[in-house]
Amino acid sequence: MNIEENKKKWNEKVVKSLTKSPERMDPFLTSSNIEMERCFTPGFDYPGYEEQLGLPGEYPYTRGVQPTMYRGRFWTMRQYAGFGTAKESNERYKYLLSAGQTGLSIAFDLPTQMGYDSDAGMSLGEVGKVGVAIDSLADMEILFDGIPLDKVSTSMTINSTAAVLLCMYIAVAEKQGVSADKISGTIQNDILKEYMARGTYIYPPKESMRIITDIFAYCKDNVPKWNTISISGYHIREAGSSAVQEVAFTLADGIAYVEAAIKVGMDVDEFAPRLAFFFNAHNNLFEEVAKFRAARRIWGKIMKERFGAKDPKSQMLRFHTQTAGCTLTAQQPDNNIMRVTIQALSAVLGGTQSLHTNSRDEALALPTEDSVRIALRTQQVIAYESGAADSIDPLAGSFLVESLTDQIEAAALDYIEKIDKLGGAVEAISRGFQQKEIQDSAYAYQKDIEKEKLIIVGVNKFTVKEPPPTGLLRVKEEVEISQKASLAAMKEGRDAAAVVAALAALEKAARSTENLMPYILAAVKVYATLGEISDVFRGVFGKHTETVVL
Repeated sequence: MNIEENKKKWNEKVVKSLTKSPERMDPFLTSSNIEMERCFTPGFDYPGYEEQLGLPGEYPYTRGVQPTMYRGRFWTMRQYAGFGTAKESNERYKYLLSAGQTGLSIAFDLPTQMGYDSDAGMSLGEVGKVGVAIDSLADMEILFDGIPLDKVSTSMTINSTAAVLLCMYIAVAEKQGVSADKISGTIQNDILKEYMARGTYIYPPKESMRIITDIFAYCKDNVPKWNTISISGYHIREAGSSAVQEVAFTLADGIAYVEAAIKVGMDVDEFAPRLAFFFNAHNNLFEEVAKFRAARRIWGKIMKERFGAKDPKSQMLRFHTQTAGCTLTAQQPDNNIMRVTIQALSAVLGGTQSLHTNSRDEALALPTEDSVRIALRTQQVIAYESGAADSIDPLAGSFLVESLTDQIEAAALDYIEKIDKLGGAVEAISRGFQQKEIQDSAYAYQKDIEKEKLIIVGVNKFTVKEPPPTGLLRVKEEVEISQKASLAAMKEGRDAAAVVAALAALEKAARSTENLMPYILAAVKVYATLGEISDVFRGVFGKHTETVVL
């Protein structure tokens, strides 16, 4: 195979099919009027090129999942935000959209993530602190007031209660006159990484997997534009894993979800095109670029060879990236701007589909509006000024990057093989395998910092005396009081009999094998609360007890 001849054919095919997202300019030129090709290739016969790299938008997708990537349109700039009440968060979302953000990403508070209403004893002191408090459809209506849900794509970082929040979103859209088949976005809905890394689980794995596959089946028929899961390596990396472990454990979870859906009778090509992934962008620029490329290639091969997926979209690993919160420092917080820039650049060079850039003050508090604007501007400068988006997979062919890509792929596949031998991701988690590997990696990383084998600027080298930080955003205690009052008023005004009937029907469905989504949606529409719905499931499914690994 002659690479140049194949590239010429590919260029002709791509150019003729550019109807949805035509390239932003023609030609793309550097500041010296040098033309940037669509993608660069070796220019000579290269054994293994087609099998390992190929061309953008073609199997095995090492070089990207779209044939023109950012030459057609940039990645979605999706800043993660949410705090306090629904009204406060609504105002922040409108600010971000006015500043040029192109998609919403919702952060929920811990009670919402754990299935508790704001007036529950377990919620004391946590209402609105790390995200927005959502107790019922009434809060969701306020959260999206004035935001047309047929015009924006919304990502919701929610797992144990993902089905409930998705039903609330569907109900809000319907109240706006937008049918479920017109809304687009993503729910994280990845419970397996909660058991191994993050901790916001409620129910045991078997029952949690049932809810997830019910979401897959319901959305296939009713919410076709929705990404039903965002299989997340981000929190695995935040817990202390290495880049290799992040890829391996995330893709092993992906295998488990695919197997679970097939087991309940779904065809792989019915649901796999709506699977999405979520990765961390850490500090080592070249390793991170290679990590994203390796993950795409591994997943393409897994879907094609292991599961027999025939639809090319089923073989594509589409992913969101967030810069690494664990790398942000409270010391000299302005240094975090540079860290985030490097991390964001790695995501762009690695071919992400959407991106969140952390704010400089997030090691200290929720970000201020000024800090959020700098974080968003970081993405915009990379997009419009750096030239990094003008050619596809620009580091392809680098001896360093290609070697790292191959090595990460091999090491990740080794981990996946070990997990397979343990019985798959669910069984391996129950034995504490992934947890132990992450703990060991995190411990080794911290020791390297303490021994100064790893330098963190402003922390263990180049330190200065600093005054206490000022101007930080704090969620006031009055938020919890206000939220509880709103919840009480909503309960007083709703149809109590309708709520009781909806929850009884939901419990009956939970004890059967029926799809739970229509019953959750019915309960949400009569203003049953998130806590009430979660309590029904707690009563039927029980609660998960953590596997402790030392």
